[in-house]
Parts: sequence; C-alpha cells; structure tokens
Amino acid sequence: MPAPKPVEPLARPRLPEWLRIRLPTTDGFAHTRALLDELNLHTVCQSAKCPNHWECWSKGTATFMIAGDRCTRACGFCAVTTAKPLALEADEPQRVAEATRRMGLKHVVITAVARDDLADGGAGHFGRTIDAVRELNPGTVIEVLTPDFNDRDSSIDLVLAAEPHIFNHNLETVRRLTPSVRSRATYDRSLSVLSKVKSRRGDSIYTKSGLMLGLGETEVELATALRDLRQAGCDILTLGQYLQPTLQHLPVVEFVSPERFAVYGQQARNLGFMHVASDPMVRSSYHADEVHASLNDGAVGDFSG
Repeated sequence: MPAPKPVEPLARPRLPEWLRIRLPTTDGFAHTRALLDELNLHTVCQSAKCPNHWECWSKGTATFMIAGDRCTRACGFCAVTTAKPLALEADEPQRVAEATRRMGLKHVVITAVARDDLADGGAGHFGRTIDAVRELNPGTVIEVLTPDFNDRDSSIDLVLAAEPHIFNHNLETVRRLTPSVRSRATYDRSLSVLSKVKSRRGDSIYTKSGLMLGLGETEVELATALRDLRQAGCDILTLGQYLQPTLQHLPVVEFVSPERFAVYGQQARNLGFMHVASDPMVRSSYHADEVHASLNDGAVGDFSG
C-alpha cells in the first residue's frame, strides 16, 4: 500500500489591493538595519513580521523591543518566538538610548516580550530603559508598549515611576475571542492595567490601546470593546487589520475594507477618544509621532520634555 500523501497546509488568502505594499527603494532601510545590527538591538518590526517595517526603517524609525526576543507566551496572532528567555542585558537601556540619539527620534516607542519568568515581569528593565533614553535624549517623547505584567501593581508602578509620556497596552481583540487569540492574557486584566495607569497618573499621561480586526469579531462586539476601553480611561486608540504572519498562526477571517475602518474610527471619536488611527495598515506604533503633533496642546501629558 503506498504511503499516504502529506497534507499540505492551506494557503493564505490573497491580499486585497489596499493591503499590498510597495517596497521602498531608498538607502534609509539599509542604514537603519546596519545601526540596529551594530548596537545589537531587537525590534518588534522584525520579530513580529510587521508589514510596515520596510516603510518605517526607510524613514529612519523603529520600535525597539527590549528584554530579548524570546517571549514566555504563545499568542495565536504573534510571530515573536516563544522560548525560554535569556538573562537581561544590563547595557541594553544605554544601547536603546544611543540608537534613539543616532536616529534623531523625537518620539520613541519601546516595547518588550512578555517575561513571566521575572518577578517584576521586566518592569524594572522598562524603567531603566526609559531613564537612559531620557538622559541622552531629553526632548524625546517616550512611549512604552507593555505586556500586562499579570496586572501586578508593583510592576505597573515601576514603569510609571520612570514617567513615560504614553503608556500603551493593547487589548488586541474583543472579549469572546480573547482566549483563542491571546496566551494567558485576559480581557479584563488588560482593561485593569489601563485603568490603574490612568487612576495613578491622571492627566499627566496618555493611555493608549489597540485592536486587530478581521479575526471574526462582530460590529456589536467591537463597539462594546471600544466602550470598555473608554470606561478604563483610554485616551488613544489604534485599529488595524490582522494579517496572518505564518500558516501556524490564526487565519484571517475577514479583510476589513478601508471604508469600514473609517466608520469604526469615527465611532471611536464619538465615544471621546482623543486620538484615533483606524486603517487596515495601522499598527500600535505606526506613525506614533503623529499623536504628538495632534495632542501636544498642554491639555494632557506635557510633551515639552
């Protein structure tokens, strides 16, 4: 009897026209990659297979990913490697600060893998990195995109003590889909993190969150998630299209049109979000510096340095 033929994985669906990317032809991309290689820094752009990293690197910007490139969680949407993490690198905060200086960043975004192996979840490393960046780049707006730290007050307070301008933690998806999309994280825990940040720092900080669309959420579920974020005090919102990074990750259920993203963005603004970025190509830190331009009016969060 002949051996059975191996089952081939289903091919990813063809991208609609609005999601097709033209690769840049400038030297900026190579320059950014060389700098990151020289300083031995990780970026979420590369580790998470962000579709915008060609554009961002070509413009001389990147989202730094600290605490290594090995995550202790295995979320169904994320391409970052899940493995036993290595020890923290003591000089990484200074290398991030140096990269920020050399790239001339006026707005820097610092994220990290989940480090459930550490007592503080890596919060202290966030704080040291913020301090190092501010010391070398005193006029730079600092945005952090954190894991949930298992909602530990002590860890949240460690990050806040370093006084970032923007605290971002992504809700990622609607309540019903959270168990299948996120590893160990919960919908209510993420809302709690955002609520605690706002209650501790009030109008001295912006809180930010984001959701991926196209995972099978309904419009009613999305509207509920937006209201929940506003009730948690979230100021800034990003909505973008989920794209399957590999065939081993969750499939795309739907490609949401730019017109519907525009409708959802307006719905969010009507709820009172101070800044909304809603488009298929939007990611948490994509064009993050535009928040600075639109909100630096002294009403919330002093961005003057």
